[in-house]
Amino acid sequence: MTDENTNHSAGVVYDKKNPFPSTLKRRVLLNKEGSAKETLHLELCLAGSGLEYLPGDSLAIVPTNSPEVVGQVIEAGGFDTSETVELKGGSTKPLGEAFASDLDITGITKNILKKYNSFAHSEKLESLLDPENKAALDDYLWGREVIDLLTDFPVPGLAAADFCSTLRKQLPRLYSIASSPKAHPDEVHLTIAVVRYRSHGSNREGVCSTYTADRVSEGETMPVYVHFSRTFKLPEDGDTPIIMVGPGTGIAPFRAFVEERAAIGATGKSWLFFGDQHRATDYLYGDEWERCLTEGRLSRIDLAFSRDQAEKVYVQHLMLEQSAELYSWLSDGAVFYVCGDASRMAKDVHEALISIAEKEGGKSRADAEVWVKQLQTDKRYLRDVY
Repeated sequence: MTDENTNHSAGVVYDKKNPFPSTLKRRVLLNKEGSAKETLHLELCLAGSGLEYLPGDSLAIVPTNSPEVVGQVIEAGGFDTSETVELKGGSTKPLGEAFASDLDITGITKNILKKYNSFAHSEKLESLLDPENKAALDDYLWGREVIDLLTDFPVPGLAAADFCSTLRKQLPRLYSIASSPKAHPDEVHLTIAVVRYRSHGSNREGVCSTYTADRVSEGETMPVYVHFSRTFKLPEDGDTPIIMVGPGTGIAPFRAFVEERAAIGATGKSWLFFGDQHRATDYLYGDEWERCLTEGRLSRIDLAFSRDQAEKVYVQHLMLEQSAELYSWLSDGAVFYVCGDASRMAKDVHEALISIAEKEGGKSRADAEVWVKQLQTDKRYLRDVY
C-alpha cells in the first residue's frame, strides 16, 4: 500500500536507510487533568532535510529502548553490557548499545520462543510450541515480553551472541501525520497515544510512544523518515465532500486534511466523526475543531464520548443516527475516510456503512455489501487502520 520516498538535501539522502535527525520543537499533552489517557501532540522540525509529505502520509520514528528495560534484560540474562556482539549485517558493538538501539528486546513471538528454546531445551516451552496448544501459547504471549522469557525459562551461561540471534531488529514505528505542510512549513506534527500498562506483575510500556514521551527532550533529535501513502489521500477536486471518522489518535490525518483544504481554499463540505472517553478531558484538539466550525473550515462535527453517559456511545452509533444525511453525502460523491483501531472500531464502522446502505438505500444485505465494496473500488472509502 505504501512505499518510502527518497529525499535529497545538499547531497545527503534522508530515507529509511538514513533517517533524518529531526529536532523536537514542541510536545504538548492533549488530555486534560483527570484523563485515563496520555496523548501527545509533537511538533518536529524538517528544515534542511529535503523531506516532503502530503496529508495522509505517515512519519516513521526509529526509537531506542528504555534504559530500565535494557538493564533488566542484561541482569536477567546474566550478560556483560560491555561484551562485543556481532549483529546481522556484520556490524559489531557493545551488547549494551545493541540492546539500546539495534534489537527489539521487548516483543516476543512464536518464532522467538522457538529460537530461544534451541538453547533453553525447556519441556514447557516445547509444549507451548506444539500446534495443538495454540490457545496456551496465545495466552502466554499476551502481555509478556523478552524479560519474561529470560526469567521463566532461564539458561545458565547463555552466550550473548546466541541470545541476540533469537531477537528481531528494532523496527521503526509509523504514525499518521497530523499537519499540512502548507499550514506548517518545515514542520511535521504527530498525535501519539503513550502506552503504559501493567501485566503479569510488571509495568510495561510501548517502546516508541515512551521514547517520544520520556527519552527525547524538546531541542533534542529523533531519527525520522517519511512513509508515503499511495491511497489515503484527499480528493484532487477540492469541491468533493469528505466524511472523516477518526476516534482517539485516528484524528491525526484529519487535522492534516482540514488544514490542507483550508490552505488551498477547497470549497467541498467536510464532516468529522470523533470519539474518545470523556469530553472534558479527551476532546483532542477540541479548541481547534470548534474554531474550524466557527470559521467554516469544517462543515459539521459529531462527537461520541463513550464514558459520559451510562450507555457507551461510539462513532458508529452516531453514523447510524445520522444515516439519512450520511447516505445523502455518499450519494452526492463524498469520499469516506476511516483512521484508527483496526481490530474493533474499523470493523464496526464498516458494518455501520452496510447497515446504512440497507436502511437508506432500500438494499438487501448482499446488495449493501456490494455497494460498500464499490465505494472501496472507486477509492471513495479509504482506511488508515492499525
